[in-house]
Amino acid sequence: QAEGFKEQGNAFYSQKDYSEAFNYYTKAIDACPKNASYYGNRAATLMMLCRFREALEDSQQAVRLDDCFMKGHLREGKCHLSLGNAMAASRCFQKVLELEPSNREAQQENKTAATLLEFERMADFGFEKRDFRKVVFCMDRALAVASACHRFKILKAECLALLGRYPEAQSVASDILRMDSTNADALYVRGLCLYYEDCIDKAVQFFVQALRMAPDHEKARLACRNAKALKAKKEEGNQAFKNNNYEAAYQLYTEALTIDPNNIKTNAKLYCNRATAGAKLKKLNQAIEDCTSAIKLDDTYIKAYLRRAQCYMNTEQYEEAVRDYEKVYQTEKTSDHKHLLKTAQLELKKSKRKDYYKVLGVGKNATEDEIKKAYRKRALMHHPDRHSAATPEVQKEEEKKFKEVGEAFTVLSDPKKKIRYDNGHDLDDDGCFDGRDFDANNIFRAFFGGHGGGYNFDSSPG
Repeated sequence: QAEGFKEQGNAFYSQKDYSEAFNYYTKAIDACPKNASYYGNRAATLMMLCRFREALEDSQQAVRLDDCFMKGHLREGKCHLSLGNAMAASRCFQKVLELEPSNREAQQENKTAATLLEFERMADFGFEKRDFRKVVFCMDRALAVASACHRFKILKAECLALLGRYPEAQSVASDILRMDSTNADALYVRGLCLYYEDCIDKAVQFFVQALRMAPDHEKARLACRNAKALKAKKEEGNQAFKNNNYEAAYQLYTEALTIDPNNIKTNAKLYCNRATAGAKLKKLNQAIEDCTSAIKLDDTYIKAYLRRAQCYMNTEQYEEAVRDYEKVYQTEKTSDHKHLLKTAQLELKKSKRKDYYKVLGVGKNATEDEIKKAYRKRALMHHPDRHSAATPEVQKEEEKKFKEVGEAFTVLSDPKKKIRYDNGHDLDDDGCFDGRDFDANNIFRAFFGGHGGGYNFDSSPG
């Protein structure tokens, strides 16, 4: 009767109906539980159904019943390989080669086991050196052989998370959790992805769950501790900032940045927050550096581009500001972003003209009286008659400055011209001011009255 069940199982196996084949091999085993070949056949069927752990148990039972059962040793070795245990697999293939030294299948599978061990060694070395791409590469090659190895899948998922490839990492961890909802390693990786995506509260829940399943899970414990510390320190910094205690906020963000260098997304936010506090403290160059650090970590972080652009505006680095605002506007075409870009472009255009305020040595909010006083001082300082005894080079330079002072006064003393100048209009183009017809001496005479206003310029030292 047992042989009959076995033959029916063989028929279903040849038809690739592995579920029915499994049922009949089980009936054969139930009828005759001491027959090694029945366990061997059911092991082969379970392997086709990718149920490698059960297949391993059947193969081991087969060789326990018959230590010379070569197919049993081969199948046990293949199950070990699929489950990622290369050392155990190699021992099984060696046993086959002891029984039959010329067995080609055992020779080939033994080489595969050696290759798997080498990929494991390379992956361990790569992880130690933080070469996570190398680890993913090695694990992909290893999983081509050990398709059912959860350990390899978890290592790959962890490295994907460390590389910022969170959807891929989550997909691997979720696949494992569907098969085994209590897998502590998969729960840890799932939490790691959430942690690195700055969903810290949810991440902590997964770490706690992992520790419940495996209280000695060191990585989950460390990640849980880091997540809680990072959240607390960041919130403390935010509170200090809200209380206008910018020095304390700056220091707290600095401390938070030392907690976990791997948390790219949270660290990008911390750099940007520190830049905001730095800007309040007038540390504009450091704020620009912090924004740049944030962007290096996350080049889609709009807030960091906006913060850096504002710092560039405040330090009159208008070309850099325009570049950042262009990047923001290309990403998010809002009216606010368009306005910021237009403002930066206008300031850039204005920065490339003569700065008449600078020529006169006054601020942009100077009053009419301050502009007149500044002109008086500068016109007398640079008047050609004052430098009549100087070298030709100095005379030429002072004459140029004298003309510039007159030009600046002509524009800034005329309300209409001043408004157009302040708004960035090109005064030459719209006819408000034509430098070619400009005579600085006429302006000087008009201001001081008569020829030189009665001034006697003595070039000798006073």
